Amino acid sequence: MKNNNDYKEIEEKLGVTFESKDLLRNALIHRSYTNENKKEQKNNERLEFLGDAVLELIISEYLYNEFPDKPEGELTAIRAATVRTESLAQESRILGIGQYLLMSKGEEKSGGKDKEYLLANLYEAILGAMYLDQGFSVCKKFIHRTLLKKINRIMSEELFVDPKTKVQEIIQSKYRVTPTYKTVKEEGPDHDKHFTVVLNIGKKNFAKGTGSSKQRAQEEAAKEALLLLNKKS
Repeated sequence: MKNNNDYKEIEEKLGVTFESKDLLRNALIHRSYTNENKKEQKNNERLEFLGDAVLELIISEYLYNEFPDKPEGELTAIRAATVRTESLAQESRILGIGQYLLMSKGEEKSGGKDKEYLLANLYEAILGAMYLDQGFSVCKKFIHRTLLKKINRIMSEELFVDPKTKVQEIIQSKYRVTPTYKTVKEEGPDHDKHFTVVLNIGKKNFAKGTGSSKQRAQEEAAKEALLLLNKKS
């Protein structure tokens, strides 16, 4: 954030005008930026923590009111699908706010302004700052304008069903075996790991997935397997 025009630009994207520009700026500071700029003592992690709690409450309230007949377990799964990393990162991309992230030169050079987990964290940090600056009702309106638009698709396509559970049910029914997952590659520094996992049906390598954790890579492999199985059916 170099000048008042930058604040105005991001506020227009968010649809919210902040009383405290310092709070807005704080939400945009990645931890790596403070390492290179010693005058900056705060990063956005505490705001992210707060925003996560605000987000969970607003989504939970919405689902509770909108789906009175759904059990707790299904509501939890729908909420998880709505607020997962990819979903929040997508909203940050749609809003076009990743470009304003302040980070180290090395982090930026490695594509940090478009990394999913950083964009997801940014959405939550912005929400935390918004809550402190504008209150709960403004946060609620912001989430309704952005994230809650996904709910209909999540419901209609059953995206709240864990892909690993879904692919296991199909493979067990079709092939009479349980799929297994094998990590075939692990690369990158500790703070930016990338894993490649293969889903096997028996001894056959059937699908591959990559992710920032083994769990994420397994989920991506399961999604790929579902696409392949649908093509074969």
